[in-house]
Amino acid sequence: MSDNGLLKAYENLEFLHSPQARPIRVLCEMTEPSNRFRKHQVYNTIVFFGSARTPSREQAQREWDQLEQQDPAAFPDKQAYEQARRLARANLKLSHFYEDARTLARRLVEWSAQIEEPRKRFTICSGGGPGMMEAANRGAVEAGGDSIGLNISLPFEQEPNAFQTDGLSMEFHYFFVRKFWFFYLAKAIVVFPGGFGTFDELFELLTLVQTRKTQKYMPILIFGREFWDSVVDFNALVDWGVISPEDLDLFKFCDDVDSAFDYLRHELTRHYVNTESRH
Repeated sequence: MSDNGLLKAYENLEFLHSPQARPIRVLCEMTEPSNRFRKHQVYNTIVFFGSARTPSREQAQREWDQLEQQDPAAFPDKQAYEQARRLARANLKLSHFYEDARTLARRLVEWSAQIEEPRKRFTICSGGGPGMMEAANRGAVEAGGDSIGLNISLPFEQEPNAFQTDGLSMEFHYFFVRKFWFFYLAKAIVVFPGGFGTFDELFELLTLVQTRKTQKYMPILIFGREFWDSVVDFNALVDWGVISPEDLDLFKFCDDVDSAFDYLRHELTRHYVNTESRH
């Protein structure tokens, strides 16, 4: 407020939250993260996508053991009991992906820390929520690295995990701005099993790369072929003629941490570490 008691426009919260000020709010979400990244010396990210619903191995095992000890009569009916068992069994199966994401993130941070030039190091980034996102952030923190969480305001599922570096845990309102920050600093993408949100990020990214809207090289690693082959038939897209055979080269499948780490280390070293100028 000015000395004469009049409210300045940028201090007018009623206006800033109005529909008329939407472009200003969008601009804030575009510019404020840039300041944070600069402050924390974040130049390159490795982005992890995956289901927010995937529990850790410990949690999945605990929930399964508790269900095994429960009396089926405690459920409303047999169908509810069987549904609970199916979900618990699926979570137990999915939980190994949580541990793989955690381990892969940790190994990538440990490797990145050995890169001599700070501007060529890589920071782990996720959507900041639970599940696979938590696993990636957790692995980064366990390796002693920074951990970025690009959170989004949602009515469910999106609860910030505890493994995000102070100052690098951000809350977005606009999905499209959040997507911009996912991809702008990304030098590699790792996609673990997930639902609609994961599909959204994966296919939008593949479209950007396929149509050459992004000029930088960005390896896309899809983890867990058993899951992906059961839910997406990429070869059928070729057979139907809706994508080209060479579009299948836009991404790589990996089924274990060792091969995923070796692939990412090789590609990032070749295209970003062993280069004279930063991409």
